[in-house]
Amino acid sequence: MPFAYYRRLSAAHKAIYRKSDGISRIEVPNLDAMRGLSLRIEQALIAAKRSDVEAAANDFAQALFDAFSVRRVRVYVRATRPSSDQSELHGLYTFADGDAPPKIEVWMRTAAHKQVVRFRTFLRTLAHEMLHHLDVTHFELGESFHTEGFYRRESSLMRQLLPERIMGAAKAKASAPPAKRRKKPSQLSLF
Repeated sequence: MPFAYYRRLSAAHKAIYRKSDGISRIEVPNLDAMRGLSLRIEQALIAAKRSDVEAAANDFAQALFDAFSVRRVRVYVRATRPSSDQSELHGLYTFADGDAPPKIEVWMRTAAHKQVVRFRTFLRTLAHEMLHHLDVTHFELGESFHTEGFYRRESSLMRQLLPERIMGAAKAKASAPPAKRRKKPSQLSLF
């Protein structure tokens, strides 16, 4: 079922949306090398040095774009996420415009506490923005909409790119029974 904004799209954009929605997977070539590059991102995040995170993110992105034989895009890693009262910006893909090439921006620190984001969150954001580029280059969609297919492709990328130790931990957490919550003293019933 299309998202609500689908109704406001032109006929041409609706066709792109439907095509995007029909693509649910993306197969990552040279998976072992890509996982190795993702671990460099993790180590750079642990060290919390923005320039190292940016270098590792660029190596990762360029290797993936090369594997799909598409134009490379520069990744800019910014420090603290921009925010408003309602949300924080995690990443941004800017389409090519005239002579200006496309670019990817991702932020490595939370807005509220300025803490380095978790590796899994950072990698998902980077993969999300890279997928926008693959939509217009590799899949030749001409546009990149947030469709159910887009999010399935994003999940497909993450399942392939995350190291097994992280994927295994996520699966175990998802299948674990919910923890029982203790009531606070003010919530205890006297009857």
